[in-house]
Amino acid sequence: MTKRSGRETSYQEPQEAAESRGPKYVLRLYVAGKSVKSIRAIRNLKNLIKEHLHDSYDLEIIDIYQQPIFAKDRKIVAAPTLVKELPLPLRQFIGDLSNTERLLAGLELETEK
Repeated sequence: MTKRSGRETSYQEPQEAAESRGPKYVLRLYVAGKSVKSIRAIRNLKNLIKEHLHDSYDLEIIDIYQQPIFAKDRKIVAAPTLVKELPLPLRQFIGDLSNTERLLAGLELETEK
């Protein structure tokens, strides 16, 4: 399991300051080992985060081969699967995350045209 945070602080920021930066995304990516689709999904997600989320995210990558209990608890039936836990509503995206426009729409991020 890999956990990454776009922003790490050792103190609690005032709520107004946190809200002014926009929503914080909490994402979990479930992958199946080092399969081609899993590696592609990680790469595609990291590119999207770099371009659109900057420091406004927490990302956890979970290998369901190493930790199958997490997939069972979350009822993950396919890998790779991205779960957007926050901001609500909860959303799931299955596949290698290569359809950027669909992913941006599902994450409710505006596309730059």
